[in-house]
Amino acid sequence: MSVTSREVHLIARPVGEPAPTDFALVETTLADPGPGQVLVRNDWISVDPYMRGRMNDTKSYVAPYALGAPMDGGAVGTVIASGDDSVPVGASVLHALGWREHALLPAEAVRVVDTTAVPAGAYLNALGMIGLTAYAGLTEVAPVREGDVVFVSGAAGAVGSIAGQLARKLGASRVVGSAGGPEKKRRLVEEFGYDAAIDYREGDLEKQLAEVAPDGVDVYFDNVGGDHLRAAIAAMRDHGRIALCGAISQYNATGPVPGPDNLFLAVGKRLSLRGFIVGDHGHLMGEYVRRASGWLADGELRTEETVVDGIDNAVSAFLAMMRGANTGKMLVRLTG
Repeated sequence: MSVTSREVHLIARPVGEPAPTDFALVETTLADPGPGQVLVRNDWISVDPYMRGRMNDTKSYVAPYALGAPMDGGAVGTVIASGDDSVPVGASVLHALGWREHALLPAEAVRVVDTTAVPAGAYLNALGMIGLTAYAGLTEVAPVREGDVVFVSGAAGAVGSIAGQLARKLGASRVVGSAGGPEKKRRLVEEFGYDAAIDYREGDLEKQLAEVAPDGVDVYFDNVGGDHLRAAIAAMRDHGRIALCGAISQYNATGPVPGPDNLFLAVGKRLSLRGFIVGDHGHLMGEYVRRASGWLADGELRTEETVVDGIDNAVSAFLAMMRGANTGKMLVRLTG
């Protein structure tokens, strides 16, 4: 049962902020699955900040996207044809060939997931890479200890909105976050359980952070870099821990970006700054999913999704996410 499908190709390397003209929506035909293969109709695809780095032709922890070829990323879909008995037709599966309406994959490259217990989108959000990133950052990279004060930047985004809640469950006595705009600031406190929030658009981050964390910060989960990292270093207590998860403020930079000019404070304060990639912490997935599934079922872990419909709008969803238009996880819904 070959199918006609559409997929998003990268056709030009972005310079600075990506433009719609850097991408193309291409129609293709996928063959019937052979032995050991499955054909999946994608229901949900993920757009994430790390994808911006893959659009550059530079060496990194993950290979760059090839020009003139479909991009990839997390997706959840339904098997519509199968050449492997272990993955039957009708099964919901998680896989890595997003940015397209249909995917032909080896059966071993998909994981069957239960979408009756939790929504399919959760496997691209709290129960997937997003949730594991927050968990790994706060348990192995910059471990939260009982009574710690924790600061999270990009706190209304996919990882940040979960990280603040996990910090509390791991023993933090006070959790503060940074986001852009008064509405996101409000939601951090009223909906995501933060004790206090700052609006980075108001400027003077160091002063704002001192007001909401007057006794200093023990753990900083960095999703932004730049001025946020500088303010956090100034606020850190002795022997503080910083998890360097991302630096979205710099992803569209066209030249070298200066580091914080107060980095020497890390010496006197004996700080630990550690960068990390979620793929290095896969051994935590089972433990994390067991804990997070219970929290989700009990309503103790709140998740938010910003949903855009249609493969035609996948690029605009990505560009909007990079500008901070989302609260929680940005997802593209292809069916339903």
